[in-house]
Amino acid sequence: MTFLAIDVGNTRLKWALFDAPCPGANLLQQGAEFLDHIDRLSEGAWSKLPQPSSMLGCIVASDSVRHRVEEQMEIWPCSPQWVVSSASEAGLTNNYDHPTRLGPDRWVAMIGAWHRMLSFGPARPIVVAMVGTAVTVEAIDAQGHFLGGYILPGHGIMLRALESGTAGLHVPTGDVCPFPTNTSDALTTGGTFAISGAMDRMVQHVRQHCKAEPWCVMTGGAGWKMSPNLSIPFELVDNLIFDGLLQVASQRHFS
Repeated sequence: MTFLAIDVGNTRLKWALFDAPCPGANLLQQGAEFLDHIDRLSEGAWSKLPQPSSMLGCIVASDSVRHRVEEQMEIWPCSPQWVVSSASEAGLTNNYDHPTRLGPDRWVAMIGAWHRMLSFGPARPIVVAMVGTAVTVEAIDAQGHFLGGYILPGHGIMLRALESGTAGLHVPTGDVCPFPTNTSDALTTGGTFAISGAMDRMVQHVRQHCKAEPWCVMTGGAGWKMSPNLSIPFELVDNLIFDGLLQVASQRHFS
């Protein structure tokens, strides 16, 4: 009874095949594909997979990308299903002004973080950061209420914006350092500290609001770049969205 989890971001499609649609399921295979190349999945990586019994995914890309993914899944009889953020699910309450407008990747990652936290101790506030093409930083209180979150550009978007809007800034990626003395290092350091500053500020807000120290967790393809440059320790978890998809599938009684 295999289960296929799919996370379609702004740049890549990431997938994982598990032996069951429930938390703690064994990972059988996983992979990733840039969105420009997803049309070859059914003849490539997916052609060798055991037939999944069910599928659940989250997608932030366009409807046209979703249709392309679903076309690749026509090699299997299981119906594609996609998470839409709701007012509550899997123990979390969504306090977004319009709950369905919350990005499904943000919602699923928070569900994954909430249950991961409960698996190793009593409930406490959480700060969840996803560092990818875009960066999101979310706050959850100890009662499982999503309080709100930030959205800001990732490193690549920041650099492209500066290159397009500022004359002469066509430089290679530099290093992060306390006092940059060249343009490459200045750009890389500025982007890194802009992101880490948002994460630090959210932790301060949660401490003040919840009167407790939050568990801080980070995920996303560029998370490893941020880890050495944070003043507050964030636990790096590679597959937080897959954790969340397994929780949602279990709650919805997938079979």
